[in-house]
Amino acid sequence: MKIRPKRLQVGDTVGVVALCSPLAMDKLPDQLKVLEELGLKYKLGKTIGLTGKYLSGTDEERANDLHEMIDDPEIKAIFCLRGGYGAARIADKIDYQLLMENPKIFWGFSDVTYFHNAFHEYCNIVTFHGPMLSSVTKKSLSDLSKRMFQQLFRPLEIQYDETISPLHTIVPGSVRGEFVGGNMHRLVSTLGTKYEMDTTNKIILFEEIGEPLQKIDGMLNQLRLARKLEAAAGFAIGSFTELEIGAKLEDVYAIFEEYLKPLNKPTLAGFKIGHCEPNIAVPLGVEAILDATYKTLRILPGVE
Repeated sequence: MKIRPKRLQVGDTVGVVALCSPLAMDKLPDQLKVLEELGLKYKLGKTIGLTGKYLSGTDEERANDLHEMIDDPEIKAIFCLRGGYGAARIADKIDYQLLMENPKIFWGFSDVTYFHNAFHEYCNIVTFHGPMLSSVTKKSLSDLSKRMFQQLFRPLEIQYDETISPLHTIVPGSVRGEFVGGNMHRLVSTLGTKYEMDTTNKIILFEEIGEPLQKIDGMLNQLRLARKLEAAAGFAIGSFTELEIGAKLEDVYAIFEEYLKPLNKPTLAGFKIGHCEPNIAVPLGVEAILDATYKTLRILPGVE
């Protein structure tokens, strides 16, 4: 069992960091209102407002900002402002022992998937795959997405079925295992590094945005050749959005079926998890039960 961070209390202070790509400062007030509505105070990291061509500060500035938030006893959770690119550049600069000794909520997705994977491996801590603050405003966030933040304030079991979105069975069956994963491209990019994803007996979440069918096929083939697919217990396919012109979601599912059906691993697709709205936030690193036959996913709470 991985370490579950302590739940939040109304009035707690959380940290906001930009560990990947930058965000224009004029957009920031709207993003922070969401935290205020949750009854939280916040501290802005030193990376907020730093800009480069595609990174929010140097590698050292971004790693140091993360360390300061982890080491600050007042900070009870760390929210990532934006994804984009940059997480992998500082993976080997992070003090993982520091986070293991000071476990706290870590929230984000997309490029942040690299951090999720590394924190699971080297800190043994549960993290949260949820909307980036850059995409969260009072107008853009649905009521359902807003309710998902409540899992940080009390232990809540996530129960996903077709009342949330239509689900498509690719491979029937039921399986229990640790729920991990995230952005497909970022997971594949860990292969061959010391941060290589471990899929053994785990339920793997895949989500993606803006990738052509050929590249989705290529990523699955890379995972196949690395024997990551055959080691897994099952698969939950999240959102695959902004497909190439003429491509349909059914085409994506057909590719997954080609690779996964021969493995006979329970696989269920259609989850509103990823680059989509609603974006259902889920804990990673906890036990889950995936039933691809009856189209349900149950995930244990991520906080204690």
